Amino acid sequence: MAASAQYSVTVRVELDARQEPLGKLTGAIVEAGGALQSVDLVPGAGAEGKRVREFTVDANSPEHWEKILRSIGSTRGARVLGFTDRTFAMHRNGKIEQHNKYPLKTRDDLSMAYTPGVARVCEYIAADRSKAFDYTIKANTVAVVSDGSAVLGLGDIGPEAAMPVMEGKAMLFKEFADVDAFPICLQTNDPEEIIQTVKLMAPTFGGVNLEDISAPRCFEIEDRLKDELDIPVFHDDQHGTAVVVMAALFNSLKIVGKPIESLRVLVLGIGAAGVACTKMMQASGIREIIGCDRKGAISVDREDYQDGSMSEIKRWFAEKTNQERLAGGPNEVIAGCDLFIGLSGPGLLEPDSLGKMAKDPIVFAMANPTPEVMPEQAEPYVRIMATGRSDYPNQINNVLCFPGIFRGALDAGSPAITEPMKLAAAKGIAEVVTDDDLAEDYVIPSVFNRDVSPTVARAVVEEAKAEGLARFSDETGSYELVDPAADGASAGDDVAAAGDVAAVRRD
Repeated sequence: MAASAQYSVTVRVELDARQEPLGKLTGAIVEAGGALQSVDLVPGAGAEGKRVREFTVDANSPEHWEKILRSIGSTRGARVLGFTDRTFAMHRNGKIEQHNKYPLKTRDDLSMAYTPGVARVCEYIAADRSKAFDYTIKANTVAVVSDGSAVLGLGDIGPEAAMPVMEGKAMLFKEFADVDAFPICLQTNDPEEIIQTVKLMAPTFGGVNLEDISAPRCFEIEDRLKDELDIPVFHDDQHGTAVVVMAALFNSLKIVGKPIESLRVLVLGIGAAGVACTKMMQASGIREIIGCDRKGAISVDREDYQDGSMSEIKRWFAEKTNQERLAGGPNEVIAGCDLFIGLSGPGLLEPDSLGKMAKDPIVFAMANPTPEVMPEQAEPYVRIMATGRSDYPNQINNVLCFPGIFRGALDAGSPAITEPMKLAAAKGIAEVVTDDDLAEDYVIPSVFNRDVSPTVARAVVEEAKAEGLARFSDETGSYELVDPAADGASAGDDVAAAGDVAAVRRD
């Protein structure tokens, strides 16, 4: 396995200053399979006649570290003083922190930010609660909510262990869309308790990103919260994946020249993401879809459908897909398919079976870290290949979606993220790849492409306006500008902010 930054270490080494064996050390690290990233002198750290240097090295596992350390330690004139796991060091005491937007250096600062000045703002919001979007963090704040029941490929690891992922999500929100996100991990797997907790927290936030909640509970939780809250609720494991898959598909079809309505698709893995991808494909005009789980192709003829033991969401899937009622595993029912979407597990697709697909097959094998079929194995058979990994071309990664889609929903003041908004986001991502750059190995932009999030946000805002869901007014710079007097405040009350004087004067 190749060296990776996730197993990056900094090794502190004491060297004999008179005959410093730097060249031998770098050679030993490379010979041990380490990827040397940097060498830095630690000024003043060595004893007399000694120097201390820090070597930053990428490895492929903790066991690989031992091999590298032994290679360094066995070099004459070098002594290992210690090493630091850089990934764990990044997570120490958490990866995010809160900062004040304004300084508190004088009595005047305190009087405006807190008492007594804050009372005026509180009264203003009490008279018109929509003003919380204008005068609190609500307009730019998302709750990242998880119960830790389906974290990465680790499964149900609990809320404490899920926190590093949710913190990372908050970092991505801030880095790519300047959205302030807060990780909230709940000590319950009960859908009703999760729903009620999020509803109770909702006044603080402008949106809710549900994360790593296992199926089928995630469907009920999202549906209920969407119905019962007036802020966007978005289960990223479902819809973020679906949006990016559709973006990659839109661009892939430009290359293979097939109309989307003509596609025959196999979806392997009918969990949250598989269902969401299927619904978006159907909304885009695709009719021939076959889904497979551990028991094979899902259909109304399958025994668990007939005896009523099939889950509700898979019953929906059986009724809405596989009209031919095909039976068998993915390596059988893939015959004649134009597109394979893998959201399951490693190595479940035999490379030879790709030869049964239609001309110019498209394969999105997204199981992480090991896809359903490796790109090297698929290369002889497929026209376009994508995975969820960063070390291969065409990485399908949710970070291309969720920062921008929330940025757009917050900017519009939309109470929901609708299906048309998701499709608009997918088209926005696809448009970032220009016709000149579009190629088999570049159908989806890089996660570090800074044009993605603004493009997605603009597309979402425009769609929100088209649907009549944009509560933010560009003209007034406010959310649903309402006369505070309508809720019992007098036009003479000193509760209006400078930006809303016109609203009071209308009386």
